[in-house]
Amino acid sequence: MELCAPPRPTTAPPKIMPPPLACDCHAHILGPPNRFPYVAERSFTPPDALEDAYLRMLGTLGIERMVIIQASVYGIDNTRLLAAVETLGPQRAFGVGMVARDVAPETLRDLDNRGIRATRFITTAKGGPGLDSLGAVARKVAPFGWHIEMYVPPAAWPGLLPIIDTLPVSVVFDHMAAMRAGVQPNDPILLDVLRKLDSGRHWVKLCGYRASDAGYPYADVAPLAELFIRHAPDRCVWGTDWPHTNIPGHMPEDGELLDLLAAWAPDEKVRHKILVDNPATLYRFA
Repeated sequence: MELCAPPRPTTAPPKIMPPPLACDCHAHILGPPNRFPYVAERSFTPPDALEDAYLRMLGTLGIERMVIIQASVYGIDNTRLLAAVETLGPQRAFGVGMVARDVAPETLRDLDNRGIRATRFITTAKGGPGLDSLGAVARKVAPFGWHIEMYVPPAAWPGLLPIIDTLPVSVVFDHMAAMRAGVQPNDPILLDVLRKLDSGRHWVKLCGYRASDAGYPYADVAPLAELFIRHAPDRCVWGTDWPHTNIPGHMPEDGELLDLLAAWAPDEKVRHKILVDNPATLYRFA
């Protein structure tokens, strides 16, 4: 299996520095595979992306808090995630894991005690549990105050969005609900996602480049990002998506990605919500 390109070895600082206690709500720590082996059924093989490199990047960006997301290449084995949260924490790093429908309450209690705040469903890559277990997993994690983060293709939303209304937990729509940059404002799926945000239960995670059709410098993402921010500034969080796995061509520059957020949300108070207040509420930072 072909190895993904690595992240940039150095990071350019952003033009506008974030406020104190800003949070990167989406990053992965990966490898080394001789200590933390990848699942056989996976869509890609990443290079090592370790804690020290991630902290150097965040230091350049001026970001103090972080949420580490279970990568699909680890499936439901959260060992690497727990090690990363322990190394990066305490209290400045939390995690989003991946669990199956048969997960035991004592396992969830241990994960919660060790800084895991949610579970993830991803069907855009191999490795995670199937969506048929969504309801069962939601009922398992609800007593722990967890939410569910979902990264699924737009074609899956017509069947899933009605189910989300019945879940006993909040949902975070990862990577702008996987909408494409050119989606029309009256698209029925987008409108339904916006209605979910209006409920005050659910969230959307902004990402600078995954939605782009045009590619670098990702200018076509702005209308979609600005729509989410304008519609629901209290329900948006943001993430770098470091180390940018499975990206062909141009490797994203994290300082530029933070500058994109500043362009989407020029109001400093709105950026404070997205980078500080909203993550503190969602992930239970002190």
